[in-house]
Amino acid sequence: MKKIINIFLMFAFCFAASMPVCAWMPGKPHDKYALQQVIVFSRHSIRSPLSGSGSVLPSITNHEWFNWTSAPAELSIKGAQLEIIMGQFFQKWLLNENFISPNHIPKRGEMLFYANSRQRTITSAHYFASGMLPMANIRIKHRYAPEKMDPVFNPILTFTGNAYYRIVSEQFRQAGGDKILKGEDENLNKGFRAIEKALDFEQSEMARKSGNASFTSMDFKFKLEKNKQPTIKGMLKTAVQAGDALLLQYYEENDPVKAAFGHAMSFDEWVSVGNITSYYGSLMFRLPAVSVNAANPLLKFINKELGKKKRKFTFLCGHESNIDSLMAALRIKPYLLPEIETLIPVGAKLMFSRWLGNDGKNYLTIDLIYQSVEQLRQREMLSLENPPMIHHIELQDIAQNEDGFYALEDVRQRFSEAIESYKLLKKTAN
Repeated sequence: MKKIINIFLMFAFCFAASMPVCAWMPGKPHDKYALQQVIVFSRHSIRSPLSGSGSVLPSITNHEWFNWTSAPAELSIKGAQLEIIMGQFFQKWLLNENFISPNHIPKRGEMLFYANSRQRTITSAHYFASGMLPMANIRIKHRYAPEKMDPVFNPILTFTGNAYYRIVSEQFRQAGGDKILKGEDENLNKGFRAIEKALDFEQSEMARKSGNASFTSMDFKFKLEKNKQPTIKGMLKTAVQAGDALLLQYYEENDPVKAAFGHAMSFDEWVSVGNITSYYGSLMFRLPAVSVNAANPLLKFINKELGKKKRKFTFLCGHESNIDSLMAALRIKPYLLPEIETLIPVGAKLMFSRWLGNDGKNYLTIDLIYQSVEQLRQREMLSLENPPMIHHIELQDIAQNEDGFYALEDVRQRFSEAIESYKLLKKTAN
């Protein structure tokens, strides 16, 4: 078992801050490389909170939540606008790289826009496509009626069992789980206090009924069931739901004090709220044994797309959990972004770009493209002169050339290793 743990254990909950220089910039085209293919995996943009039947939101604060422009869990009007803005930026960049023509109409099979069958993912892809290719009337592929999860985007565990549970539990412990269970994780506790402050939690119905006016991680439990997404239980889950709603309200509400129900929250306090929501992805989907399990269909799909010579552009729209598990399975180097959501901001796009070098070799860059907090809140127009944020993703144990480019075959090999790791883990865990 220890051998398996050592093979897969590579991600911890304390992420090292790093801001590597981007291998490419959106201004002047490269004189050494020509862009050949782009694959984008996007987290959907701003949605309304998950506040339908059974939601905890009314019980955790006496304040009235933001009056949303969309139904629960659906893309908001602002989210739609932000996707159009990002799509327009991609149009400018791709035109600048001579990758598309003005008013481009893709040929059959040249581009694919594919989303999970949820309203917020389908519409995010639609608005992005309308910004990038306004004359093309792009059809968004989705395989099921809205709100049914597509297996490609559904980060479920396709196998579990006692041995698998022991492996995940050990990885959780080695990644700092003991501190969480003892209530000693400093970042979590800072996030709890910030959420309690914003909600005036001690005055809430939940606090009055439970007699507990503080969030804690000491009752944390995780649940691993076959053909279901991993889930967590306890007060941390409630804090994640509260933090998610608060962040979405902060992005939508122009007045930051009003967004925190009358409290003046510092940027660091908002980061602490964001850390709570990031912990969910870290706890559930970045553990190595979980990531290769949950991301397996997506790894196969993207690897197949990389091998399609006629495909120029692929846009996939799913969820934060997809990017969490995908990054962990590919063994990226830890990083922190200077944002409220320090790992995967809302609407962020994980982009794989294939380039042909002047030496005749194929290269790949991996970047996280996202709108900063102010670009989100202000709906700031993007351009080559005012681009979105670009964080260059680095892979563990794979060398880059002097320009920050990976050899394509090295990255394809990493995909193959992650796919094979799934098979190995499944055999060991059963």
